This record gives sequence, structure tokens and C-alpha cells, in this order.
Amino acid sequence: MKSSYELAMERLDKSSPSKKVSDKQKKQMAELDSVYAAKVAEREIALKGDISKAMGEGDFDTINQLQQRLTSDRKKLAAELEEKKEAIRSDRK
Repeated sequence: MKSSYELAMERLDKSSPSKKVSDKQKKQMAELDSVYAAKVAEREIALKGDISKAMGEGDFDTINQLQQRLTSDRKKLAAELEEKKEAIRSDRK
């Protein structure tokens, strides 16, 4: 006997079947993950250095602005990454 979860997943798969991703696409997405992880790390290193400097000076307004910029940059890069991954997924070469 199947659970309600299994039945729901079967119905979902019938209404919108999941798309299979090729090995080439998986490799491209893994490369993108690596590139964007590096970009995020680069931004964190740059801004955390500035945040530390501002902390030493006691400039709390600047600290807040830099933390907001870091959060914004992370979100922007994550959105860019997802957009590029979706382009790879939809490419059926």
C-alpha cells in the first residue's frame, strides 16, 4: 500500500513530468556553482575587510551599509546563478 505522499508525487509527475538533466548539463551547472561560490567568497572577503575597518573606527552606519550591501550582493549572485542554471536546464542540445 502506498502512502499519501507517494500517491501525490505520482499525480504530480503525471501532470508535469520532471525533466532529466544530462551529464553535460550537470557538469556545466557544477562549474557555475564553483564560479559563483568564488564570486560570493570574493565579495565577502572584500566587504568583511571594510566592515572590520569600520568596526575599528566605531562607524556603525558604515557597518550597517556594508552588511546590507553584502546581503544584497549575495542575493543578486544567487539569482544570477539560478537564471544561468535554468538556461542550461532548458537547453536541449
